[in-house]
Amino acid sequence: MKEYNAILIGNGTMGRRHRERFENCGVRFARVLDVDAAEWIASEEAGALASRNIGLDAECNGWLPKVNFAVIASPASTHYEYARFFLEKKIPVLVEKPLATSATEALELVKLARANDTLLFVAQSECYNPIFLNFRKHLMVDLKNAVAASRSETKTQSGTAGFLPLNVKLEFRREHGYSERCRDVDVSLDLLVHDVSLFLNLFDAKDVAVVDEDCCGNRHDSACSDVSCGRGDRVRKCLKVVSGEFAGVEASFIADRNSPRDVRTISVEFGRNGQMPGFDYSVSLVRYTNAGNVAHIPDSLDNEHRFFLKLLAGACRDWSHRAMMNAANAVILATHAAK
Repeated sequence: MKEYNAILIGNGTMGRRHRERFENCGVRFARVLDVDAAEWIASEEAGALASRNIGLDAECNGWLPKVNFAVIASPASTHYEYARFFLEKKIPVLVEKPLATSATEALELVKLARANDTLLFVAQSECYNPIFLNFRKHLMVDLKNAVAASRSETKTQSGTAGFLPLNVKLEFRREHGYSERCRDVDVSLDLLVHDVSLFLNLFDAKDVAVVDEDCCGNRHDSACSDVSCGRGDRVRKCLKVVSGEFAGVEASFIADRNSPRDVRTISVEFGRNGQMPGFDYSVSLVRYTNAGNVAHIPDSLDNEHRFFLKLLAGACRDWSHRAMMNAANAVILATHAAK
């Protein structure tokens, strides 16, 4: 395996996890630099550049040209500046979610990465969670069966080929108790963006729209009704597939970072699609200890890092571009209000 030198920006919880796993893959970190959210906010108010805060203004030191890639695990509000700094120098970047804190910034980074032909990868580890990957495999089979049943029913009724919109509802729920981490952004960019990225691993962003419909209205959990659609610690979002093969699929997203419970689930309900009988199921994206605590699944981060190193070596360029666009679109959809 090729030896890589890297730089880590942000040595907090996620920074240390990234560093440990990359080092297990033989990566050497030439620099580990840190800045906390309070320091960043103070520097912004003072009009200072983020790079000055932690010594990134150091090209003349001689070490920057030897860096093969950068890992950015600093507060979310700093991601754009740090990612831009490295992309401008054509240094590949792995940045923690979210890619940026606005649609404009996210798209600017994508444009810069493409212009400089430089890898930009967003660490949305849930997309590499083996539980989600297995769920996706089975869900796509069920959706294709639903499409086939819908087309068969339409042809029977009208004598012509076609298809009825799917009557399928998904619910993504992500909740945990209060934490001091990630308080520089609201819950949409902290938690919601995780599940929107999962949704975009199921459906093409060009077929998806943010909608006003109360997608939670017919679900069994009445807690949906008291989740604010505004900013802060709790949010609800509804997306719908409005075109393409899976048109009609609706998804509701519930995110709460001040909850008395810890829940990370995806539920699916199939209504009647042609002659296909309705059924539903749910999956938890985490496992729990006997004490009821979350037992994190290390395979998610390990899979993510292995994929990044493959991309860094030049493999899977199409997947690289798709993953980058999904990360940008996750920010766009998570922060976009229904029209």
